[in-house]
Amino acid sequence: MSGERLIYLPLGGAGEIGMNAYVYGYGKPGQERLIVVDLGVTFPDMDTTPGVDLIMPDISWLEARKDRIDAIFITHAHEDHVGAVGHFWKRLGATIHARKFTAAIARHKLDEHGAPESILNVVEPWPATVDAGPFKVGFVPISHSIPESSGLVIDSPEGRVLHSGDFKIDHTPVVGEPFNPDLWSEISKGGVKALVCDSTNVFSPLPGRSEATLAPEIEKLIAAQPGMVVATTFASNVARLKTIAIAADRAGRTVCLLGRAMRRMVETATECGLLHGFPKTVGPEEAASIPRENLLLLVTGSQGERRAASAQLAQGSYLGLKLQEGDSFLFSSRTIPGNERGVIKIMNQLSEKGVDVIEDTHGLFHVSGHANRPDLQLLHDIVRPQFLVPMHGEHRHLREHVKLGLERGLPGIVAVNGMMLDLSGNAPKVAEYIDTGRSYLDGSVMIGAMDGIVRDRIRMALNGHVTVTMIIDENDEPLGDPWCEIMGLPEKGRSNAPLVETLEGDLAQFVNKAGRRMLRDEDKLDRELKRIARSTTQAETGKKPEVNVVVSRLS
Repeated sequence: MSGERLIYLPLGGAGEIGMNAYVYGYGKPGQERLIVVDLGVTFPDMDTTPGVDLIMPDISWLEARKDRIDAIFITHAHEDHVGAVGHFWKRLGATIHARKFTAAIARHKLDEHGAPESILNVVEPWPATVDAGPFKVGFVPISHSIPESSGLVIDSPEGRVLHSGDFKIDHTPVVGEPFNPDLWSEISKGGVKALVCDSTNVFSPLPGRSEATLAPEIEKLIAAQPGMVVATTFASNVARLKTIAIAADRAGRTVCLLGRAMRRMVETATECGLLHGFPKTVGPEEAASIPRENLLLLVTGSQGERRAASAQLAQGSYLGLKLQEGDSFLFSSRTIPGNERGVIKIMNQLSEKGVDVIEDTHGLFHVSGHANRPDLQLLHDIVRPQFLVPMHGEHRHLREHVKLGLERGLPGIVAVNGMMLDLSGNAPKVAEYIDTGRSYLDGSVMIGAMDGIVRDRIRMALNGHVTVTMIIDENDEPLGDPWCEIMGLPEKGRSNAPLVETLEGDLAQFVNKAGRRMLRDEDKLDRELKRIARSTTQAETGKKPEVNVVVSRLS
């Protein structure tokens, strides 16, 4: 129909790895019916987002068009794809569709926020489809590092789009469905307008390895250890948990799961009928009575998370269990860029206890859940789309993925968060730009990245804080001198005098010289007191602190 268009708009996950949220729409410009693919989170760090609990995409553009959203689809149960459903379901209002395992994980998150049962719909895999306004959407199984990952077939009046989701080419994934090239070839037969595709490992030159290749090395390693063995990996990698647990069982070791996320993933995968043959596990109390050489702990915290089981074991003990010299600790995981400091801290703490730390430096104990460069080309060749739209990657990944497509004559376009593409016609084009950003869960409150709260927190952390208090009487005269309180600043400055006394002296000198006009002018007085407090502190300490001024007026 003339005048209507098919649009694609990433709100998160394009230009970064994590916090995935994508929008597809069809209709007249400004009136499109919309569907949302994934609502994920990313995680804060103390350098840039101190005190923040979770980071989510800014969905204000979507929320303003709430009445046009026909459905939300979640491709798989990783936090960077499903983590925000509980926080956003009420603001968006549309039904959330997911496969059984993903829906079970999403249900926990929705329950925490009081969502009704009706908001979540469990969908069978392809060829089952969901009608959502002008779209017909199906979940196509694809291998990844968590069970029941799916790409999406998105059919619209303008043609078929394939949204890969996160994926790898794995024919023996241990848990979950293997990659099925015939299925992907079948859904591509009638022609595919666009392949919107994972870009995470586009710089990795060798073909990806199967999850099943790890079992022999992990078994050999665990069997050779003299003391207790602790292993950590991503809690969501149910296949890896099974591989490690079976290796432990074959070495005569009892398995104990530590960490709520890990227990929940194993329980959910078992309840959904996806996890078979997982060895019997014991709780921490029973584990404490088992000889060390007959025990393996499977623990959370592979990314150095401060409150996870790995960190607590490294610091001392966790639920009565302690590490000691002669024990071994296996990191069956890749350290996500940005988490190195936390992971290395844990490794050093373990080393100080005499624990042998085993990293995956040679790929013996970990394989990636994402498609490497040759695997991406394989999917390109199977699907043979009109054009490629890379997603799930930093800008350098997206750009490299476009270059990879062009090597075999597949045109593509780099689209980052906020860049709306018009996918109508024979080539994608930028339709418009949308303001996007991040929202923070800060304690129990959602705040905007531009609200200034985190910025002020960083400034206080870097430069300290001064509170200046003074009283002005009924005649606009100062009642005594101003007084100060300092936080995060040294007690003495360069002059070797107490910093508070130096500050109070300079402020008193200003106040005693100030005329009534200055003392009556709230804004001007506030500015001058702040300026003097900052200037004095900088001269004494080299720091320019945040300053709060409190002026009380007697009436």
